Amino acid sequence: MPGNVGPVTHDDKSWALMAYLGQFLVGAIAPLVVLVAKGRSPFVRKHARQALNMGIAAIVVWLVSALLLLATEALIWVPLVFTAVVLVFLVYAARAANRGEFRRVPVFIAWPLLK
Repeated sequence: MPGNVGPVTHDDKSWALMAYLGQFLVGAIAPLVVLVAKGRSPFVRKHARQALNMGIAAIVVWLVSALLLLATEALIWVPLVFTAVVLVFLVYAARAANRGEFRRVPVFIAWPLLK
């Protein structure tokens, strides 16, 4: 994490971690709640925005895939593979947040909608 965000507290690490892990329970709502509740911390804000971008991307992929499935069932693997990759990167980013670090997720997983 760049040094310009100041010291990272245990509370900041916990909230950043919940932005990622909360998606296992409530999807994109978790990082949105974290962003609203603790967005004053630069560390938490950076993680919450990335997690929210991942959640929005997953929702869009599932919606588009659902529409495409009306045309052909052969595309069922697209949202399933995307979800598996998102889960891997959620864990990857959550581990970094728990250590007080920031690991950028590839753009094809976390679309840079919120900066």
